[in-house]
Amino acid sequence: MSRVYPFDDAATARAVIDEDGTLTEWSEGARRLLGHPAEEVVGRPAALLLAGDAVPRAPVGTRWDGTLGLRHRDGRTVPVWLLAHHTPAHDGRPGHWVLVSPLDDGGPRTPDDPLATAALTQSPCAIAVYDDQLRLRRMNEAMAQVIGLPEKRVQGLRVTEIGGRQESGDLELSMLRVLASGRPLDVQTYLRIGDEDRAHAWLARLAPVTDAAGRVWGVSLAAHDFTENYLARERLQLVNAASVRIGSTLDVVRTSQELADVCVPALADLVTVDLLDPPEDGGDLPARLTAPVTLRRIAHQSVLPGVPEAVLKPGQTEVYPAASPQADSLTAGHTIVASVSSGELDDWLSWNKARGERVREFGVHSSMSVPIQARGTTLGVAVFRRHRRLDPFGPDDVLLAEEITARAAVCIDNARRYSRERETALALQRSLLPRTLPRTAALQAASRYLPAARAGVGGDWFDVIPLSGLRVAMVVGDVVGHGVQASATMGRLRTAVRTLADIDLAPDELLTHLDDLVLRLSEEQGGEGSTGEVGATCLYAVYDPVSRRCTLARAGHPPPVLLRPGHLPHRLDLPAGPPLGLGGLPFESAEVTLDEGTVLAMFTDGLITSRHRDPDTGRRLLHEALAAYSDSLDETCDRILHALLPSGGAADDVALLLARTRGLPPARVASWDIPADPALVAPIRKQVVEQLDVWDLSMAAFTTELVVSELVTNAIRYGAHPIGLRLIHDTATLICEVSDTSHTAPHLRRAKTWDEGGRGLLLVAQLTQRWGTRHTAEGKTIWAELSLFEDDELR
Repeated sequence: MSRVYPFDDAATARAVIDEDGTLTEWSEGARRLLGHPAEEVVGRPAALLLAGDAVPRAPVGTRWDGTLGLRHRDGRTVPVWLLAHHTPAHDGRPGHWVLVSPLDDGGPRTPDDPLATAALTQSPCAIAVYDDQLRLRRMNEAMAQVIGLPEKRVQGLRVTEIGGRQESGDLELSMLRVLASGRPLDVQTYLRIGDEDRAHAWLARLAPVTDAAGRVWGVSLAAHDFTENYLARERLQLVNAASVRIGSTLDVVRTSQELADVCVPALADLVTVDLLDPPEDGGDLPARLTAPVTLRRIAHQSVLPGVPEAVLKPGQTEVYPAASPQADSLTAGHTIVASVSSGELDDWLSWNKARGERVREFGVHSSMSVPIQARGTTLGVAVFRRHRRLDPFGPDDVLLAEEITARAAVCIDNARRYSRERETALALQRSLLPRTLPRTAALQAASRYLPAARAGVGGDWFDVIPLSGLRVAMVVGDVVGHGVQASATMGRLRTAVRTLADIDLAPDELLTHLDDLVLRLSEEQGGEGSTGEVGATCLYAVYDPVSRRCTLARAGHPPPVLLRPGHLPHRLDLPAGPPLGLGGLPFESAEVTLDEGTVLAMFTDGLITSRHRDPDTGRRLLHEALAAYSDSLDETCDRILHALLPSGGAADDVALLLARTRGLPPARVASWDIPADPALVAPIRKQVVEQLDVWDLSMAAFTTELVVSELVTNAIRYGAHPIGLRLIHDTATLICEVSDTSHTAPHLRRAKTWDEGGRGLLLVAQLTQRWGTRHTAEGKTIWAELSLFEDDELR
């Protein structure tokens, strides 16, 4: 089998050996080398051509080279250097080895042989040779074009003398290292050479020039322009950096600053980010913009410290007319690139003299305005300017700026939407939480609420609810989730707790009703055949200053912490109870007697739970902060938050309620057992009046006597024995309570003209500040409160 080659086949000895060692091809050059014609060797083992008995080691890999002794046709041994390439089997052809050896070295060369000098003078690669003093000896035409000077003009000059830039000095130091070490070195640099209007990326390959003895005589420099690859890599790295660094938080200012920081100095020397102010009514931004446009400076960054090129400071606004690149890009909806030299900015700079002076002072020459658009809405504009970099913005720069700005626009839009939802949730939260806590005779209270720093407003709440008999209810709860939905659910639960507390349910019964409500809310929020994910925890406590007893129950909520006078804080051991929303599981109450001046701390788990510490550590810090309590509940609240929450804010929202108990002295409470005989009501009224005289409340005797008479008479007539009467004297209120063992509650009705009864409770309602009924384990209690500071008690 013969092949046709386009070149002189006799100039190279060439043979092909198949996998089993049989010669399959033999060129004319091989015949010239060893004298064997093709017909004598093709088809025979190649090993027959080896001289002597030595068998070469089988080659490893796909290439082999070495010198072998081969048998000439005349019997002598010829040492031959061989280069062998292995070709694997493909297209149905078996694998084989191709062996080649050069026969003609080209003959003797003359000093002016063009082939001898072509490697230097005609190479498309820029090449220069420097002597051991690093002075230029030779360079080719390609290098002369790079430098912009002919060879004869710069021969004998050093690199620093030719280039005259800082990068030239760095390159000369690298050449000195090659000269001293005798080892090649690759150097990358990005610089402008001669009068170029833009910088280029260069790969300088430095190698020592040596003689036959290995002595270093100089350094050769081959320069390769890889600007396109360099810029493509820089753009890719910048886009990757933008995807990582922009949008680290849901904060508009922070995200805008990240956009400016990423692009300086990689893309521009100055970047400003201006945004449209959101509408005051909270609506969406306009779909189309017309000049003039009012923008607010949100962020900027510069290669110069302090951003001296900027006229506006962050937070300031400016009206941009139609001639400005900002307004033009916003109204057009696409990027606008302008340069000072072209005169495209003359109208804008003459209109804004301060900005024109800054442009001339710092040498700003190119501007690129990119609209910040996301989800079909224009949010603002990012302006890129150059003054230190001399090359203007090009098409690749526009694509890069638009890519980065588009990524930032989505993050800014997300941040604005989050901020708007957060403000809405905060407003809803403020409207649902108590603005001030009621002043009661039973306790003094202070509270704090902190929304989560990043997750947003949640469903934590607290409340202090005055009850009958000077008692007071305290509640702290936590709805699972964040946002407007959690706040709305919190509002419904808080209203439900107030309603249930108003009918004086025991804490465990109240939580049972609240659990049913959460189940219904879950069903409402879920779809067909599924339930929602509404869940909550709650701690509910009722404190009675007369008995100084506090009854508490919790539904999956952290237990409170008690600080008794003269003692260290400790966690109150309460039955845990299931979280609200599970349904069908019981709640248990616990009762504890509290000394006057005891501080009760109720809180949500966001206070003690953190990603950086375990709950036990949080509770310990809470106990330490609470132990430092002196007299101020407000200062103690601040101390607790400072000790437990990081400076950047809590990861979850936090509600904290501190209450210091008060006790009512026994001398301010009077009670009587009521006989079953209605005729004995008059002596009871007399004793009540005498007690009022002792309390120096004679001015309330008439009203109190009427209320006592009506309530006691109704209890004797319609209630069940035993019957009791109790008067409680607070600073501003006198409370009358009548208890019996009947569970039937009286109803207020308007009596007709000829009715003999039915006017008692109506009279009580008119004479008192408020009245009501509460059920107890033994029966019921009808109570009425009289204000001691009203000028007209009969109203």
